[in-house]
Amino acid sequence: MKALALSAALLLALVPVAGSAQDAPTLGGNAMTLTQTWDKVFPKSDKVDHRKVTFKNRYGITLVADLYQPKNASGKLAAIAIGGPFGAVKEQSSGLYAQTMAERGFVTLAFDPSYTGESGGEPRNVASPDINTEDLSAAVDFLGLQPNVDRERIGIIGICGWGGMALNAAAVDKRVKAVVASTMYDMTRVMSKGYNDSVTLEQRRQTLEQLGRQRWADAEKGSPAYQPAYNELKGGDAQFLVDYHDYYMTPRGYHARAVNSGNAWTMTTPLSFMNMPIMTYIREISPRPILFIHGENAHSRYFSETAYAAAAQPKELMIVPGANHVDLYDQVDKIPFDRMADFFKQNLAAK
Repeated sequence: MKALALSAALLLALVPVAGSAQDAPTLGGNAMTLTQTWDKVFPKSDKVDHRKVTFKNRYGITLVADLYQPKNASGKLAAIAIGGPFGAVKEQSSGLYAQTMAERGFVTLAFDPSYTGESGGEPRNVASPDINTEDLSAAVDFLGLQPNVDRERIGIIGICGWGGMALNAAAVDKRVKAVVASTMYDMTRVMSKGYNDSVTLEQRRQTLEQLGRQRWADAEKGSPAYQPAYNELKGGDAQFLVDYHDYYMTPRGYHARAVNSGNAWTMTTPLSFMNMPIMTYIREISPRPILFIHGENAHSRYFSETAYAAAAQPKELMIVPGANHVDLYDQVDKIPFDRMADFFKQNLAAK
């Protein structure tokens, strides 16, 4: 199991504690029975209107989202689709970003990715760089059909692992006019190469062999095995793991539907990330602008720095003094919402 443990550790470094695999989770909601109470980890704003919506992606999976709109707005507005962090739900960071940006005049959409949260897809809690990139484009589809949205003025925000997905989506989807990657992870890079690209070719080979054996086990059982619960500390943990626990496993950010809040991905989730580098076409985002935002003290800072170096102009890298990776999930005194609003107002301006 050593090689499999390696691949699990590469899943956003939410390293599972020792123990048996989890039972398969059940779908927490669907298009017919959605949670209607306010169950976000942030307070509801009286400056925006909110409603829950559903739409389908290109693969026919029903996504569940929260649509936020500034109160008393008129005319066609610019819009922003928001996803992330990887393993989170719309009731957490993406919802906070969406509500805050709606307060600043945008129509915004925070959604649960395929196979997670209230969105559809079986089995539960599996991820794919292709399908998750498609989820963002499907969110753009939905926003562009809203009567108060100018479909020529749509941007996207990706948080954490969805920062990489957002860059991949912007590269392939020319309808996206501007993109923000906040506290970004490239999930294909970290799963295939490890932190700071430290995984050796032999370790990669061992991981892939173990994942192949896990496929046989899943096929024989008829359902996937799940990794042990995420973010349960075992003592002596690295500081960034303590930071993740402090967000996902405390009242600050805990949500029962989130993969990262004591749930887990399938054992074989890393497979589709292992040889699909999503930063390959980052230069093709140009001439549309990119704003990278990262914390000065974030363990993940190098992801934004190397992506920024690979991207073409126009681009900007904003380093937030004193911030760690998780601070940019919910610390409103550190998340540069004013700068994001200015970025989108400038680059999603009416022609």
